[in-house]
Amino acid sequence: MKKSILGALVVLMFVAVGIAAAPPLTFTFSDVHANRTATETDSFAVNNAGMIAGDYVDAKNVQHGMILAGSKLTTVNHKNCVTSGGFSAGAIAFYGINTAGTAVGWCVNATTLADISFTYAGGKFTAINFPNSLRTQANGINDKGDVVGLYFDSSSVQHGFVKKAGGKYKSIDVTGDTVTEAWGINNNGQIAVFAFSSAGSYEGFVYNGKTFKKISDPNAGAMGTIVRDVNNKGDIAGAYFDSSGQEVGFLLHGGKYFDVKDPKANNNTRPDGLNDKLEIVGRYTPTSGANVGFKVITK
Repeated sequence: MKKSILGALVVLMFVAVGIAAAPPLTFTFSDVHANRTATETDSFAVNNAGMIAGDYVDAKNVQHGMILAGSKLTTVNHKNCVTSGGFSAGAIAFYGINTAGTAVGWCVNATTLADISFTYAGGKFTAINFPNSLRTQANGINDKGDVVGLYFDSSSVQHGFVKKAGGKYKSIDVTGDTVTEAWGINNNGQIAVFAFSSAGSYEGFVYNGKTFKKISDPNAGAMGTIVRDVNNKGDIAGAYFDSSGQEVGFLLHGGKYFDVKDPKANNNTRPDGLNDKLEIVGRYTPTSGANVGFKVITK
């Protein structure tokens, strides 16, 4: 009996040494530019083939949807969208892309000022609208065609949602929190969700359709943690707000949190998309000028 206990302790000791000796992840950053004339590029999603979805602003201050495969740019416009003013004004942008290259996103209708949400594939838009909602914003898509995002109900209350491919819409709400938003979904149906608490901070979760698993970066300050994507292996990308209120990216891999901070960032680094190869895309704020898209190779 003593030999068994001793043997177990020896095994545990070697396991602990192995964990301690495991090399840390390294992150190699590169800027993402839609083309040479783009004044701003926002990279929001990356699929396993390395295709990046987002938007860019041209020299005339017109924003376009973007699908970038290496250096090959596909520019996408919607005839009813507002065209300028950037992300906050609701010009067209894609926030998710799956393996087949189907992108998902939204914009604001230039005439009605209502949100227009859609998937885009083969040059065609397919509308995404939560039933009886005032507004719908589509953010994520998996290889099955399931879509997630947010909507505002008839009382202007915000909720997250998931729509199964060929199926019905389902509302997502974090109990006790407000302003729930679903951002990404993997092929296992796990959904990246964040919400705003009554205490005035962000809370991040992975939702499996029944329960919410809270994700909280240990370095987060009072403003909390935002979860934006979960890949098919269960790795998670998002951001936390540190004690000074700056947005710092993180990757949760193997049960450990790693900071993801672009070395060119003046303050905020925001990871938005993550694939199974641990490639991360997002945006950072430089010392001067507009936000810059980035891509991270993780090893």
